[in-house]
Amino acid sequence: MKDGHHWLKQVRKTARLLFGRAFTDSAFRTPGIPAAFRLPRPERIFDAPPPAQPPAPLPSPPPRAPAAPAGTRFTSGTYTNGAGTRHYKLYTPSCWKGQRLPLVIMLHGCGQDPDDFAAGTRMNAVAEERRCFVVYPAQSADANHARCWNWFSALDQKHGQGEPSIIAGIAQDIMDRYPVTPGQVYIAGMSAGGAMAVIVGTLYPELFSAVGVHSGLPFAAARDLPSALSAMKRGAASSAREARSAGLPIIVFHGDRDTTVHPANGEELMAQGLRSHPLGGSAQPSRVAGRVPDGHAYTRVKHWLHDGSPLAEHWVIHGAGHAWSGGSAAGSYTDHKGPDASREMMRFFSTVRGS
Repeated sequence: MKDGHHWLKQVRKTARLLFGRAFTDSAFRTPGIPAAFRLPRPERIFDAPPPAQPPAPLPSPPPRAPAAPAGTRFTSGTYTNGAGTRHYKLYTPSCWKGQRLPLVIMLHGCGQDPDDFAAGTRMNAVAEERRCFVVYPAQSADANHARCWNWFSALDQKHGQGEPSIIAGIAQDIMDRYPVTPGQVYIAGMSAGGAMAVIVGTLYPELFSAVGVHSGLPFAAARDLPSALSAMKRGAASSAREARSAGLPIIVFHGDRDTTVHPANGEELMAQGLRSHPLGGSAQPSRVAGRVPDGHAYTRVKHWLHDGSPLAEHWVIHGAGHAWSGGSAAGSYTDHKGPDASREMMRFFSTVRGS
């Protein structure tokens, strides 16, 4: 009898642990079953199972971009012309009190938007240091469902038409409404945005003084979607390799493990820039190899004109894929292990003055 009471007590305890509540004695009776068919109660009682382990902690949220310094502004705007309407965001540094400042146009890649691109590239922080305006045009999902700039469309490779006219219009609109330093307007982009930056710089050289391209493609690399996919996979076709850009000074970044846009496109961007400049054939190259501490190795090739002015600069990031070099995990498509592409682009732009 004593063993029976102990057995029932242990069962109650186990049930309470498993189900979170107490049960009455009736819950453990087996009415209606003849005694001859009832199973004997065990003589040895096992301890109740240990309490369940606490759930594993949830993964940490992605890092947030650091708070902007006091006095900065990141405002929204809209521009419309005959080719359509695009929204944009404009960064104004805290130092601005009405004086003239340089302007940089930043074109995001597929699937991105101005906020994401600004966070990933940290270009606003660099603009705060370098004292310049930065404007981020936003591609419309109505124009491209993946929000890619349509760099491969024949319509969008002509002056006065399509998306290049809208982007150039945004730049001109900012120049009309803000005191932008003459000859210090630049354009840069990532992936599809990089390809579009080359197109806009080629079609509107009177507006821009230099171009920055990260993981992009040369001017006229494609005329439709099939040729675009081919250029991204293998590099621009031989016919496109004869095309010329405006010959603006250019800085190019590309990872040699990029499986989205073949690194051959970075080489062709340099070749196109050199052959498009009247003095490109006589530019003097210099090569430097280096490594980011605890990060990627890189090779940098600079091309200088005889007067010492920069014409082209090519950074090959060894081991890097399709991601903004030196970027922040607060944005998409970034690789913090690479050299800081944003600072290097801004440094390059600061050495170039347009007419």
